[in-house]
Amino acid sequence: MNYTEIADYSDEKLIHTELQLERNLIAARFRHYTSQLEDHSVLKKLRRDIARLQTAVRERERDQDLPKNSLRGIHSATFEPDAGDAGMVEGASGFLKGIVDKVSSKE
Repeated sequence: MNYTEIADYSDEKLIHTELQLERNLIAARFRHYTSQLEDHSVLKKLRRDIARLQTAVRERERDQDLPKNSLRGIHSATFEPDAGDAGMVEGASGFLKGIVDKVSSKE
């Protein structure tokens, strides 16, 4: 994901993509801790993509004279997680999905 792609996203899609990547990062961390993650570079890529999205969100908030995290507050209520894209392990997805749901709901 590069910044030119992100610039074309709507505010809602930007927030939803960030939330989904955060869920994917949590799932990847659990897979890493349980030695089920084969490609460890995934963690770094997810963190960088999340940082790019957060930068774009903050720039849009400044352009619209909105307080910090206001776009997230507006659009996070309409976010529906995509379980198929979470990168979870087959057979353990129910367990990890429950944990990811609990951790994501606290943020």
